[in-house]
Amino acid sequence: MRIHWPRRVFAQVLTAQLTLTTGVMVLATSLFLAPLSSELDDQAMRRAQSIAQTTATDPALPRELTTTPPDRHGPVQTAAERIRRATGALYVVVMDTHGVRWSHTNPAEIGRHVSTDPSRTLAGREVRQIDTGTLGRSARAKVPLRDRHGRIVGAVSVGIAYDSVHSRLIDTLPDVLRYAAAALAVGVLATVALAHGLRRRTHGVAFTDISALLAEREAMLHGIREGVVAFDRRGRIRLVNDEAGRLLGLDAGAAGRALEEVLPPGRTTEVLAGRVAGTDLLAVCGGRVLLANRVPTRDGGAVVTLRDRTELELLGRELDGTQGLLDALRAQDHEHANQLHTVRGLLELGRYDKAVEFVTEVASAHRASAEQIAERVHDPLLSALLVGKAAIAAERGVSLRISDATLLPDAVVDPRDLVTVLGNLIDNALDATAERHRQEPFVEVELRAEHRTVVLRVSDTGPGVPPALREQIFAEGWSTKTPRPPATGRQSTAPVTFHRGRGIGLALVRRLAERYGGMARVTARAGGGAVFTVVLPEALQEERTTTSIGESR
Repeated sequence: MRIHWPRRVFAQVLTAQLTLTTGVMVLATSLFLAPLSSELDDQAMRRAQSIAQTTATDPALPRELTTTPPDRHGPVQTAAERIRRATGALYVVVMDTHGVRWSHTNPAEIGRHVSTDPSRTLAGREVRQIDTGTLGRSARAKVPLRDRHGRIVGAVSVGIAYDSVHSRLIDTLPDVLRYAAAALAVGVLATVALAHGLRRRTHGVAFTDISALLAEREAMLHGIREGVVAFDRRGRIRLVNDEAGRLLGLDAGAAGRALEEVLPPGRTTEVLAGRVAGTDLLAVCGGRVLLANRVPTRDGGAVVTLRDRTELELLGRELDGTQGLLDALRAQDHEHANQLHTVRGLLELGRYDKAVEFVTEVASAHRASAEQIAERVHDPLLSALLVGKAAIAAERGVSLRISDATLLPDAVVDPRDLVTVLGNLIDNALDATAERHRQEPFVEVELRAEHRTVVLRVSDTGPGVPPALREQIFAEGWSTKTPRPPATGRQSTAPVTFHRGRGIGLALVRRLAERYGGMARVTARAGGGAVFTVVLPEALQEERTTTSIGESR
């Protein structure tokens, strides 16, 4: 019959521990009883030997053995029986050199030969042994009996019943078994407690299932395209899967080390360590934009998941830039259509001189505005964005002004980042200003270089931002704007604007600022409105910043 090994962890641990504990106790008991039995037999034989030696030292015994015949009432029998009763021995036998008994527990055996060979003792050697004689099995000892001249005149044989030795051994068994049972009970209780703890921790899953789950876990962690980093309660890295190693630049040796030992100080380290609260936190590592989420575990550690958002962020910025250009082109197309209609009307009325004057004036105004922006903003992408936004602002009845403090060299590390920041700030300011409908609304833009840092400041004459909301407006998905009502009656001639969603522009601005290690904030403008300030450290190339600014002056 085949014995089936249990599948559940609890049963396996309990069975293994019980088997081990029982085996250990049986082995320990056997190792204890075996030397104990030998020790007790040796003690009995030593006791018999001592009694025999004491009997042989009686000086009257050799003389009586040689001068009197063997008799049940003789002096030798009397002395031997006295010693037997005093010591509790099974028998005390005195024999002559021919092996004839002169004393015995059974008087009928007196005068007969002993049942065992006494030659070794009569030859002068003492003998100890466990043997069987006429009185049964006994622990016996034989010593030679010498007269006063040292001659061997006989021997003394003393026996202690083996049953008494055996009974002593049996008497010790209950104590030994009690100790063994107590030890076994303690082992069983410890095993049950351990098994219950394991069952609670493993939820009753079998060892084979645990092995399969671990294999599946390893395959899943290293196969998914999402980074996973696990930390213990002391903040040391416990696990890094392949994708997390690629995103963070970590190798297999990162496991077991503190986070600060494998990553440089910065926002990425702060986010992974849990010192920045929130979900879907943006972090930048090695030129990659990562979206991080940290979930604590019950043992005091944490698991951080990382998603690579680099391509999505680049695509979003490109869409923002493209959308800005499309808005500018639509506004210019609408404005040029109106101007062409005016020129056509003047020509049809025969006002040729007035038509030439109008065309010249419009061209000069556009040229002057574009040249003014190009003189202060040397980067072509940023200057083109400002020209396009100026046209959109004019279409919406808002004046877009360039601050006198504006001066930005053509040394921007990544102009697309500044296009995203500036475009979103201007769009936000235009929406706020156009909704208020105040007299002479305007939006003012300031771009300034401070060493390698770019400072962007966009102010407007809108309703402003209450102090309680100045942090919430940078949260993704949060917006105070209300959707524009659809046009009714006639077809609107306003340019169509594409929106990617409410509450995303300012969130992108802050994320980009944090990526550069800078900041984005909003304050109140004197006279009403809001001032958005964004600081982007390390946004300018060091070798060209000073030269470009000097040449522009």
